[in-house]
Amino acid sequence: MDSQSTAQKKIHEVIFGYETKAGRWFDILLILLIIISVSAVLLDSIASVHARYSDLLYRLELIFTVLFTVEYALRLYSTPDKRRYMFSFYGVIDLLSILPTYIAFFYPSAVYLIVVRIMRVLRVFRILKLMRYMGEANMLYAALLQARRKIFVFLFSVVTLIIIFGALMFIIEGGENGFDSIPQSIYWAIVTITTVGYGDVAPQTPFGQFIAAIAMICGYAIIAVPTGIIGAELMQQVQDQKNTPKTLGSECTGCKATGHDLDARHCKYCGSLIHQN
Repeated sequence: MDSQSTAQKKIHEVIFGYETKAGRWFDILLILLIIISVSAVLLDSIASVHARYSDLLYRLELIFTVLFTVEYALRLYSTPDKRRYMFSFYGVIDLLSILPTYIAFFYPSAVYLIVVRIMRVLRVFRILKLMRYMGEANMLYAALLQARRKIFVFLFSVVTLIIIFGALMFIIEGGENGFDSIPQSIYWAIVTITTVGYGDVAPQTPFGQFIAAIAMICGYAIIAVPTGIIGAELMQQVQDQKNTPKTLGSECTGCKATGHDLDARHCKYCGSLIHQN
């Protein structure tokens, strides 16, 4: 016996589906509500807007939160594998998108965390049939995954270098020039090596300026390292993809053509069914 009722199947088709007209319209409406909700939070962070429209924006946020809570409950109700949905990427984002409003009852500033809802707009990829672009995202993810050890060694080396520069500047410059502690000096080293250069703390002695110049040069050299690491892994992913067979030797039942795409069910030349080997 089917464990899902007819109502659950119908709700699942609308909420999780996107091939049906109802499913597409549901997702489009959901995305519009998300964008409006996030826009309201952004406007509320402006002091002049908050002073004038805070009550209206607060009521809107409560309405949005109730709607998204009902939607999340319906997703849990209609999905056959509730645990899988709850711990999936979209499931976690769906939950995080409604929690800030409830947390805000105890910690008001948490309401601004609602901006995490913008991540739910990622569903636009499936609505507009742009999932093919996710292949490029997966390729980048695979490259980062393959380079994770190299990136870890690189970051560890950078942190070590920053600590050394920070300690040197603390010894050389001291508190009289703004380097009050090693953590303060490490902050300066981070700002300098990353080429941000706020200028709120700067060396005054010639030797300190010499060390700062070395840190700046190291900063430019460091920028090129992760680019090379990730670039090499991306090239490897592209090469691996090229070496992966893209076509089948399946024969068309109509024109007898071969070399069709892996997921093809109909011939690209005559439209007849393909005979799968």
